[in-house]
Amino acid sequence: MSAALLVRTLRDPASVAALDAKGWNALVAAARAERLIGTLALRVDEGVGPDAVQPILADARGDAEREARQALWEADRAALALADFDGPVVLMKGTAYVAAGLRAGEGRFIGDLDILVARSAIGDVEQRLIAAGWEWVKEDPYDDAYYRQWMHELPPLIHRDRDRMIDVHHTILPLTARPKPDADAMLADAVPITKRLYILSAEDRVCHAVAHLLADGDLAGGLRNLWDIHCLLPDADQAKLVARAERHGIAAHVRQARRLADRLYGTGRERVGIWDRLVIRRLLARDGWGRETDKLLRFGFYLRSHWLRMPPLMLARHLLTKWRKGHRPV
Repeated sequence: MSAALLVRTLRDPASVAALDAKGWNALVAAARAERLIGTLALRVDEGVGPDAVQPILADARGDAEREARQALWEADRAALALADFDGPVVLMKGTAYVAAGLRAGEGRFIGDLDILVARSAIGDVEQRLIAAGWEWVKEDPYDDAYYRQWMHELPPLIHRDRDRMIDVHHTILPLTARPKPDADAMLADAVPITKRLYILSAEDRVCHAVAHLLADGDLAGGLRNLWDIHCLLPDADQAKLVARAERHGIAAHVRQARRLADRLYGTGRERVGIWDRLVIRRLLARDGWGRETDKLLRFGFYLRSHWLRMPPLMLARHLLTKWRKGHRPV
């Protein structure tokens, strides 16, 4: 399994010395598929591996540097657009990690700019961003209404000149999800990194990453998210993290994330149960070409992600609506 090879290499970069050409092909394919190629390239010493792989790793390092610059520029543009906004603007995910110089940001793929603001300020922030050149991505009235009524963020926006997206969050899980994180507490304890921008506290950074991985999605791209958690955990005060996870209603998810991170990227000493093993199987479901395998398992986690997000009747209505509109899980 190429994903298992990727995990082993991130845990022990020196292990690549034993790889043949087929092994390198599988490793690079998995790293690209999981959007961990930049992280892999920085973990593996320059010059290690066959000549054919060196340009791939060099390009990945360059791409990671470029993405970091772009992410910081987008954060700066958002800060400028919200310069007169009366409230904290909190960077999240990859941009936050890069802006704060965290280990989790090293080589990380960064897609959208994610920010957190108070729910009461969402309308104000929305209008300021639109005035500064961001436009709506979701043109379907159903999708727009779904985001605004039930989700933890506005429908995504894209800048008309720079073609970069921003996701404006007012909490970290959908409003219909069973856990109810305390977004006000997250904003209150956020840490300033510039005059205008903040990042979540070390404990809330872990909680957000855990919620995104285990309490919301279908685990697609989960190896990258789990690597984030592995890198973020040492920065958190462990006693405070336990209390914070309880406050946000995700204590069980945080405990599981610890076990998973240790099993895949750490010492492997944490005991794992049946549910943990099923999650690991989902995370590692790639063949030697980086293609996803175990379609039935993936579909099961797809259904689970929606089950976590909304009550049964709402879920049935939502899936039926999406099906009629032509959406099919892959």
